[in-house]
Amino acid sequence: MAANENHLIELLPLNDRRRLLDVCEPIHLVLAEVIHQPGAATRHVYFPVDGFISLVAQIDEHPGLEVGMVGREGMLGSNIVLGVEIAPLRALVQGAGAAWRITAADFRRELARSAPLQRVLDRYIQVSLSQLAASAACLRFHQIGPRLARWLLMSQDRAHADSFHVTQEFLAYMLGVRRVGITLAAGSLQRSGLIEYNRGTLSVLDRPGLEATACACYAADRKSYAGLL
Repeated sequence: MAANENHLIELLPLNDRRRLLDVCEPIHLVLAEVIHQPGAATRHVYFPVDGFISLVAQIDEHPGLEVGMVGREGMLGSNIVLGVEIAPLRALVQGAGAAWRITAADFRRELARSAPLQRVLDRYIQVSLSQLAASAACLRFHQIGPRLARWLLMSQDRAHADSFHVTQEFLAYMLGVRRVGITLAAGSLQRSGLIEYNRGTLSVLDRPGLEATACACYAADRKSYAGLL
């Protein structure tokens, strides 16, 4: 695995980057694996490379709702940066792939000795908070079709591919809607020639068209990230 394939690690000065990677191990994120549970102690911090992770909020007995996504642009375990051991959200692998993993204890030591790492992650947390707030507003005010287009673009960005595996059941779970809503929205995108969906494999055929269809939250998230990181 190349040492500079996670963007946050790329931003570090060479010596800080090498020191961090010396205590990391390369792992493979397994599709549908749960790697953090809310209320449980965080044992590892993850820096995805080409895998990606959904952050899922759970309320009462409901199945949950995706409120964020982490790929090579970010990291999982920002609660440790804030000095909090307990994970706030369920972390579910949405896209299999490579990642760097570091124990929470080793990560705390590196954070204490590396001011550049602390600065980069402080900025990342600010971006994450903005995106979490935007996600809540998006759920309340935007229709399923534009929200689905946004989700597909976010997934494509992190999958680094035009095609990826996803089921309608999973999409309904992530977006907090009934499966019939996903079926109608995906069918509309497919008839417009923006995507193709066949037996669990979704392909993005027209990315500019999908960007035009997505709600404004997608462009706002990208602008927020670019402005700070």
